[in-house]
Amino acid sequence: MLKDEKAIVVFSGGQDSTTCLFWALETFKEVEAVTFNYNQRHIEEIECAKKIAKELNVNHHILDMNLLNQLTTNALTRDDVKIEEGEDGELPSTFVPGRNLIFLSFAAILASQVNAKHIITGVCETDFSGYPDCRDAFIKSLNVTINLSMDKEFDIHTPLMWLNKEETWKMADELNRLAFVREKTLTCYNGIIGDGCGECPACKLRKNGLESYLSTREGVKG
Repeated sequence: MLKDEKAIVVFSGGQDSTTCLFWALETFKEVEAVTFNYNQRHIEEIECAKKIAKELNVNHHILDMNLLNQLTTNALTRDDVKIEEGEDGELPSTFVPGRNLIFLSFAAILASQVNAKHIITGVCETDFSGYPDCRDAFIKSLNVTINLSMDKEFDIHTPLMWLNKEETWKMADELNRLAFVREKTLTCYNGIIGDGCGECPACKLRKNGLESYLSTREGVKG
């Protein structure tokens, strides 16, 4: 039974990872969170993650991953790189090569140290902006690789894998946490908590999903 087991949530303080954190708290007996500091553009997400973890009384680890910032040049690691959506099959400028590969590998090492079998991440293939390391095939492959490398039996869970943003908001609502996720998480690339700047790609995706969900919910009630 999962209710008797322990999990680690890869946690950025954003909509998706916070929804996953609430899902984990409902699913597992014990939950811890891990946040990675790679000197990202929206560094405010770390403070946001710390506040949420403290409010929810979740043991919170922050790992220094500044090496990632040194290795890759993109809009999330450099202020002088413009945030742009991918065109003609190209990846968005916000793609950080190897990020989920590294984060999940380090999360597994931490999970081993705190005796957690389960690792939860908010990656999604439905609204994934074309990021190759958000695909289900990658997660399944990495799960096998991590288990082989450490001779463990970790389970990587992706509760949002096949959900669009509207359905992710629905999940938060079903967990009775929609207002919390809307008001206290940070998705905005410009570091504005809650509904954000409304202009960056992350804010537009989040806003469109929320409006679509609220419209559907009101329609059901009507």
